Amino acid sequence: MLPYKLVFGKACHLPVELEHRAWWVLRQLNLDIEAAGVSRVMELHELDEFRYHAFESTTLYKERMKMMHDKNIIERSFKPGDRVLIYNSRLRLFPGKLKSRWSGPFHVVEIHPTGAVEIAVENDSRMFRVNGHD
Repeated sequence: MLPYKLVFGKACHLPVELEHRAWWVLRQLNLDIEAAGVSRVMELHELDEFRYHAFESTTLYKERMKMMHDKNIIERSFKPGDRVLIYNSRLRLFPGKLKSRWSGPFHVVEIHPTGAVEIAVENDSRMFRVNGHD
């Protein structure tokens, strides 16, 4: 009996033994190193092809979703002098039974190229900007 087995109660496996056994298993499984290399390259090419098809699929999905979303967008065009109402979306957090979410009327003073609309209160000279897209 080995001293290691007497002290610890199990057999000792030296790293050299494991390395030799691992090399033997590799030799048994991969008899031809060249064929194993070619097979690995083919697997990598298949993986690239799979990624390409997944990318194409997601691109098509995004285009369809954008088309469906854009179909529901209503184009609003404002002109200076138009009378408008503003929708207060924050009132949804504190609902009142008969409280209106619309405030106004305001009149449009200026339209900016970015889509911002400058509006003013009818009886007051105060002006402020709002988003014209929403």
